[in-house]
Amino acid sequence: MKKMNPKETFTALGRKVDYKSDYAPETLETFANRHPENDYRVRFNCPEFTSLCPITGQPDFATIVIDYIPDLRLVESKSLKLYLFSFRNHGAFHEDCVNLIMKDLIRVMDPKYIEVTGLFVPRGGISIHPYCNYGRPGTGYETRAVQRLLGHQT
Repeated sequence: MKKMNPKETFTALGRKVDYKSDYAPETLETFANRHPENDYRVRFNCPEFTSLCPITGQPDFATIVIDYIPDLRLVESKSLKLYLFSFRNHGAFHEDCVNLIMKDLIRVMDPKYIEVTGLFVPRGGISIHPYCNYGRPGTGYETRAVQRLLGHQT
């Protein structure tokens, strides 16, 4: 079994941390993929996501599902938890939240493929389930992203 690279250090994992009070993409940390030659999926199910409506300030609750195929880097789960928690006092529409999450993860990991779904709890009798995805340009993952987007059902 390969050991962790001693040069990879984490600021949150194994330490007591302060929770950020607003959107904090800088909390995301990654580590090297030990199996970059394999295509495999990583799924995070985050059932305690909260953000604020940017108009009313009312809380919005959701399950966020992140599903990705890594390349050279993976996101460290505690840093992801802290990152998602940073939305707690952040005013953003549901669609903005899922797109921000996806773009921030692309920026730190550069995955082959990623999709993010927000399963927001109904408010005012309407539930919203925004979905976004990305496939690396010029690859079969780009084609797959278009297929998944056009055929997506929650």
